[in-house]
Amino acid sequence: MTPNGYLIFEDESFLDSTVAKMNALRKSGQFCDVRLQVCGHELMAHKAVLACCSPYLFEIFNTDSEPQGGVSLVKFDDLSPDAVEILLNYAYTAQLKADKDLVSDVYSAAKKLKLERVKQICGDYLLSKMDSQSAISYRNFASRMADGRLLGKIDAFIQDHLQEISEQDDFLKLPRLKLEVMLEDNLNLPGNGKLYSKVISWVQRSLWKNGDPLEKLMEEVQTLYYSADHKLHDGSLFEGQAEVYSSEDDHIQFVQKKPPRERDEMSSGVSGSLSPSNSQFNKHEWKYIASEKTTNNAYLCLAVLRGVLCVISLHGRTSPHTSPSATPCVLKSPSFEAQPIDLQEKLLKPMHYARSGLGTAELDGKLIIAGGYNREECLRTVECYDPKKDCWTFIAPMRTPRARFQMAVLMGELYVMGGSNGHSDELSCGEMYNPKADEWIQVPELRTNRCNAGVCSLQNKLFVVGGSDPCGQKGLKNCDSFDPVTKMWTSCAPLNIRRHQAAVCELNGFVYVIGGAESWNCLNSVERYNPANNTWTLVAPMNVARRGAGVVVYEGNWRHVFKGIVHKKNTNNNNSPSGHPR
Repeated sequence: MTPNGYLIFEDESFLDSTVAKMNALRKSGQFCDVRLQVCGHELMAHKAVLACCSPYLFEIFNTDSEPQGGVSLVKFDDLSPDAVEILLNYAYTAQLKADKDLVSDVYSAAKKLKLERVKQICGDYLLSKMDSQSAISYRNFASRMADGRLLGKIDAFIQDHLQEISEQDDFLKLPRLKLEVMLEDNLNLPGNGKLYSKVISWVQRSLWKNGDPLEKLMEEVQTLYYSADHKLHDGSLFEGQAEVYSSEDDHIQFVQKKPPRERDEMSSGVSGSLSPSNSQFNKHEWKYIASEKTTNNAYLCLAVLRGVLCVISLHGRTSPHTSPSATPCVLKSPSFEAQPIDLQEKLLKPMHYARSGLGTAELDGKLIIAGGYNREECLRTVECYDPKKDCWTFIAPMRTPRARFQMAVLMGELYVMGGSNGHSDELSCGEMYNPKADEWIQVPELRTNRCNAGVCSLQNKLFVVGGSDPCGQKGLKNCDSFDPVTKMWTSCAPLNIRRHQAAVCELNGFVYVIGGAESWNCLNSVERYNPANNTWTLVAPMNVARRGAGVVVYEGNWRHVFKGIVHKKNTNNNNSPSGHPR
């Protein structure tokens, strides 16, 4: 009894007892006036309790018309029933208890129900468990949830641990944009994020101008030009126009190439915009996150392009000291002028389909070309050229669309192995073409998934040499041989130097692998494989480093033919130096 005549008593156990009883009533369905239908599961609850903790449900209940039978129905088709049950327990007991594997689902449900405190607690828990292996999946999750606070903390972690993150499977599986940036003499790529801001602007402009999907830009290596005045030029120098990205991060200039007397001063675009197409990009995230230097003038960047988390592989290469619009010079080797009359080039009848990244081989005196890209898709089609009739005909298509592969003839049959199908650089499947039956037959898969590998036959076995890793950037040392009789693959001695996009051929009982690239650094080295002792030996190097070149055996020598990308100051190469292996 207090002096003023009032009785004041505080029951410390009442709240806990009442809350426990209310939760028991909920679980038994007593006095419940709302049904939560979550992906086919029904959970009963009391409106008053849920309305007190969830602003989202409060709004629904507040606008709900008279429910049938006095029980309201709220449906959720995008939430986890287990997560919603956890949040119901929280609403009745103020205790949040979730298994670690359910925390992300609880976060999603809390976001939907506008339980900000729970969302923050779950986000902090996820951050505490994040490591280099899980950072990419966490980043994708935070992006889907549109949580700026979470994204900021995850991006900061990625910036500090990019090197370790770049070695994880989730990172290696990300879409990858491959850029080759030609540099004027004595220039190096800037090591900060400014260059990538210009690269992102270039991607935006490319998608707007051509109307192509982002995936198309990633099909092949894109070439840009970085000038001495720190401007990034579009590498399509022969299309009649070039785009220039200035030293200011978001300032884009568009230049229409004209004859010297007619060229106007370049006009500035609107700062910070991409008019007139800017509106379509506002819905998506464009962001530079982090980058690291991998080798000299080579960088790896993690960025968001059009809302998609992507890797940008960027490699700088010295280019001619000239303006971007100048025609690249063509160097000729001493042997180029000494071509016999009967080997002079002539234009043949064109193929039915334009294609790049295709495989080629000679079979029964005819040229076979297969697969490749046609700017829209990866192809299965195969064409056969008859030099006597100067005509192309179709033969049976491959079972699998593929590009960036090589072919070889073994015991009268044609083999294709690995490559890329337009969506993955990790093909391990192979096929054999039977010319008598005009059909492709599947053969045992490669031991290592790869594209851009060299293929040739030697002593009735098929050899697959080098190639690209799943990211399509780093070369492999792997060498495997296939026995068509036993249908078995055997690992051979590894190469001395990692390489992909190398030319491979058989000559005088040896396998030669010529040039190629390692992390886009063109190679001039040549290796020879001796099957007698299972060893690779470095032999005389080429005069010019190159990747993507072709090679044929002619009068006992191997000879490079058109064309190849060279590690010189010319960007295109028509050199055809003959080689004398020794």
